[in-house]
Amino acid sequence: MKQLASDQTYISGGSPAGNGGHCLATLALGFSRDQDTTRLTQRDHFGPLRVQKPLYPEGPSTCHAIIVHPPGGVVGGDELRIDTRVEAHAHALLSTPGAAKWYRANGQLSRQQLHMEVQAGAALEWLPQETIFFNQADILLESTVALQGDARYLGCEILCFGRTASGERFDQGRIRQKLTILRDGKPLWLEQGSLLGGSVQMQSPLGLAGHTVCASMIAVGLSLSSSLMGELRERCMQLTQGQGKFGATQMKSALIVRYLGDSSEVARHVMLQAWRLLRPALLEREASELRIWNT
Repeated sequence: MKQLASDQTYISGGSPAGNGGHCLATLALGFSRDQDTTRLTQRDHFGPLRVQKPLYPEGPSTCHAIIVHPPGGVVGGDELRIDTRVEAHAHALLSTPGAAKWYRANGQLSRQQLHMEVQAGAALEWLPQETIFFNQADILLESTVALQGDARYLGCEILCFGRTASGERFDQGRIRQKLTILRDGKPLWLEQGSLLGGSVQMQSPLGLAGHTVCASMIAVGLSLSSSLMGELRERCMQLTQGQGKFGATQMKSALIVRYLGDSSEVARHVMLQAWRLLRPALLEREASELRIWNT
C-alpha cells in the first residue's frame, strides 16, 4: 500500500471509485536533473489522472508535462490529488490540454488538492488552462507550494464563474480556495477565500464587482525593476481593451498579477503576456509559445 499526502490509503490496482461511486484520482510526479536534462523520473497514478509522456519543446533542460483528466469534468463528490516534486536544479512546466470543468454538486463536495515541492536551485511553472465552475457547484481547491533555498515558482490560474457563453450565471453554489506558499517551511504567501453563488460578494467591489472571470499569476523568487514593472502594466493594460480591471503588485518575496473581467479569452492573453515578461526575469529563459494553449 502507498500512503499519499492525505488521510486516505489507496491500494494499487484497486477501483478508483469512492463512496457512492464517486471518483478518487491521484497523480504523483517527480522531476530530476540528469546532466543538462530534466527527466520525468516518477509518474504514478491512480484513477483518471495521467501524464502521457514528457515533452521538450524548448530543449532538454526544461521538461513539459501535460496533465490529462480523461473524464473531461469533475462531478459532485469527485476528488483529485496531484503531488509534484522537482529535485535540485531541475525545471518542470505543468499545464493542461483544455479547460477544467466543475459540474453541479448534486449534494456532494468536489475537491482538488495540489502539493508541489521544489528543491534548491530548481524551478516549477504551474500553467493550467482556465477552470469553469458550473452553476450549483460546491468545490474546495487547496494548493500548497513548498520551496527550499533559492527555488523559484511561477503559477497561474484563470477562474470562470458560470458558462456565460451559454447564458449561465453562477448564482448558486460555493467555491472555497486556499493557496499556501512556503520557503524553507516558513509561510511566504497565504491566500484563502470563500464565494457563494448569487451572494453580495459577486457584486461587491471587494469581491467580483459583477464580473464573471478572474485570473492571477504569482512569481516567487524575483524583484522586478521599476522599468520592467511599468512595461508589464502597460502591455497587460492594453490587452484588456478598456474592459475589466488589471493590477500588478510587487511585494518583498512575490509579484502578483491580477485580472478581473468578463472574458476568459482576454484573461488568457493577459496572463500569457505577463508570463512572457516575467519568465525571462525569474528563470532566465525566454517564454516560448505554449502550444497546448492554442490547440
